[in-house]
Amino acid sequence: MSPAGTVDRVAGVAPPSGAVRLLAGLGQRGGPLTLADHQARWGVLPDPARRGRSAFLDELHRSGLRGHGGAWFPAAVKWEAVAARRLGRPVVVANGSEGEPASGKDRLLVRRAPHLVIDGLMVAAETLGASRAVLYVPASEARHVSEVLRERRRAGIDPLDAEVVVSPERFVAGEESAVTAHLDGGPGALPRFTAVTPVYRKGVDGRPTLVQNVETLAHAALIARFGAAWFRSVGTEESPGTALLTVTAGTAGPRVIEVPFGATLRSVWSALGVSPGDAPAVLLGGYGGTWTPGARILDVPLVEEHLRPLGATFGAGVVLAPPPTSCPLAEVAAIAAYLEREGAGQCGPCVYGLPALADATASLAFGGPGGAGGPAGGGLPARIFELCDSVDGRGACHHPDGAARMVRSALLAFGDHVDQHLRIGPCPPAAARAGRRPPAPRPPAVRVQAGGTPRARVPGVGGARR
Repeated sequence: MSPAGTVDRVAGVAPPSGAVRLLAGLGQRGGPLTLADHQARWGVLPDPARRGRSAFLDELHRSGLRGHGGAWFPAAVKWEAVAARRLGRPVVVANGSEGEPASGKDRLLVRRAPHLVIDGLMVAAETLGASRAVLYVPASEARHVSEVLRERRRAGIDPLDAEVVVSPERFVAGEESAVTAHLDGGPGALPRFTAVTPVYRKGVDGRPTLVQNVETLAHAALIARFGAAWFRSVGTEESPGTALLTVTAGTAGPRVIEVPFGATLRSVWSALGVSPGDAPAVLLGGYGGTWTPGARILDVPLVEEHLRPLGATFGAGVVLAPPPTSCPLAEVAAIAAYLEREGAGQCGPCVYGLPALADATASLAFGGPGGAGGPAGGGLPARIFELCDSVDGRGACHHPDGAARMVRSALLAFGDHVDQHLRIGPCPPAAARAGRRPPAPRPPAVRVQAGGTPRARVPGVGGARR
């Protein structure tokens, strides 16, 4: 860090000039970047002695970086809250658990660009004076990440020896209090009640703890190299920089792309060759997100400050459109059943509310006694809304809130299907599955669409936005 407060450029390395940053250098196919590949692309982190703790926190503030795990909280505020505590040296955690089945961006980063994630973890550890650094990843990535850490250890580039901890394969395992509970040896990575003592005050081993999504840390690693002004050169004034999206639409399957904040759904569809007519409604933010009519948000900037007034959210960077040949209410019922099974089971909304909500949603989707087309079918939508209200905001964690938000928004977005189910029964794809509980959705096998691939750059949204 120079005396003027600007980050020194990495010698011999040009910062990315467009909207592809985290995925720069990753092709359509290929394995992880080795340490040599990584340093050839990004250079080494600036000398820690020149960077300084308070100086980087100032740079992080200027960058406007937000957490990319779903809450979109300002990263610098979160780091400062950890730095301000005096109850022992902090713990920093790179959260790559990605329990969200519709998302593949974090696993892709951990698999293909692990050194960028670990660089960000080391920047956080140095900045906060941490004595423990953890990579919290699924079992499928643990061996690979351990090998990457051994490679870095042999090179002697890290100030702190990070460790790998396997995250349980469950939806709530990535919630930050569940992460700290698991690292403390608690069973099942269940969320804690954090209203009184948040993890930044008392997390792992009772110490102040930073749990940060791996995409956020990868951005921090680039800010440490190229500075806040560079980071803000794309995106919007309120939401600078870029974000990774996991997009499932059309016939090509789920893809991870990188877009600047301020991109629109229309530009995303154009980049991926998807017709807006094939996505009459989309799920934004993940399984705990919101269903929104596609036409309503087609030209709305994909940033929280524009989406939240419409009842939508960017969330975990998920854009999911059901196949045109499927029954959307069957898709909603499948997700509701999955969220029920993935509940923490620690309070009434998870134990009683989510099963009742899943059953009612399945009745609407698939028919059956009292279901769509049945004698009590006309009252089902009102019953579902009542169940959503009964769990919303009443749980020890926010898992029931997300389930209620997803189901409630679906009934509004798919009102024509609801009417059809009530009048004449389920759609043919759903009727064929009537009486069977929908299977839990599976995590997608995503592919990267970035690097030198022309369609990775979303047309018309690559420049600065002010």
